Amino acid sequence: MYYNGFMTIATGIMGATGFTGVELIDILGRHPEFELRVAGSNSSAGELVASQNPFVSNLAKDLKYTDLSLENFAGLDLVFAALPHNTSANIIPDLIEKYGVRRVVDLSADFRLKDSGLYESYYGFNHPRKDWLQKAVFGIPELYRDNMKDAQLVAAAGCYVTAVTLAVHPFLKAKVVADTIIADCASGVTGAGKKLAPATQFTTVNENFSVYGLINHRHRPEIEQVCENKVLFTPHLLPIDRGILATCYFKVTQGVSVGKLQSILSDCYQDESFVKVLNSPPDLKSICNTNFAGIFVTLDEATDTAIVVSAIDNLLKGASGQAVQCANAVFGLDESMGLN
Repeated sequence: MYYNGFMTIATGIMGATGFTGVELIDILGRHPEFELRVAGSNSSAGELVASQNPFVSNLAKDLKYTDLSLENFAGLDLVFAALPHNTSANIIPDLIEKYGVRRVVDLSADFRLKDSGLYESYYGFNHPRKDWLQKAVFGIPELYRDNMKDAQLVAAAGCYVTAVTLAVHPFLKAKVVADTIIADCASGVTGAGKKLAPATQFTTVNENFSVYGLINHRHRPEIEQVCENKVLFTPHLLPIDRGILATCYFKVTQGVSVGKLQSILSDCYQDESFVKVLNSPPDLKSICNTNFAGIFVTLDEATDTAIVVSAIDNLLKGASGQAVQCANAVFGLDESMGLN
């Protein structure tokens, strides 16, 4: 075995210069078990990793970015794939099957959906490795950690999906959701990635607030798959760097009180390290730059409607932090390792 302090877990990152890749480098710099040995980036190949990450501790000073050739990652214990959609699908199975990578945590959407047809509808490509869709474990540890132990591939959940699912899962489990869930969400600009686009440039975003992806946003089928419930999902773009605030609404079953909802939420997450049940609605400043999810619930008795508010950092609990939490679970480590 290669964990619990007896042997370093040799780790690589594919896409190490994107927003999520940089966060992964920062986390791995303080992780006592995962040692970053390969940082893949075609755009920065040959440059010192430390030159772009000067404040990361325990980073090998002579480590250079490599290109994304699969042979550069051969034999690693763990690879984090922080690549664009429709990229991971073509290479991750080969990493495992041909290049001996033991475990992969994928931060793209390429292995999250079990129905391959949804990739054609929402992502515009025919999935090349449908056999791996059923093998991949969905990556929200609070829901699926028992399936992660020794998993070859974990498909880390999307940021919106994480914020919404953690908010409504306890109530779906308790069977007090009477109808469609409405998820009204807002995200910081880093959720769109580093690639330049008119909609995410400073002059467009600054002092603005906009809706996008109405009805057919790519995260909707992912949310519905996990929740096994109809979800009306509306995302908005905030003029801030990072963070997601999700306000979720649903009709409750007859006789459910606000006290009952609060008890359901508290009981579900009482033993979770990274979910905080709050007595008032969370805000983004208090949650950003952490791997926590803050959740609050109340009830509008006039309409029998539950209101659940959750907040996460889209780059940490919604991406890189959660990916490391998943990897910790895969290797049987304390899930908080490297994340506090």
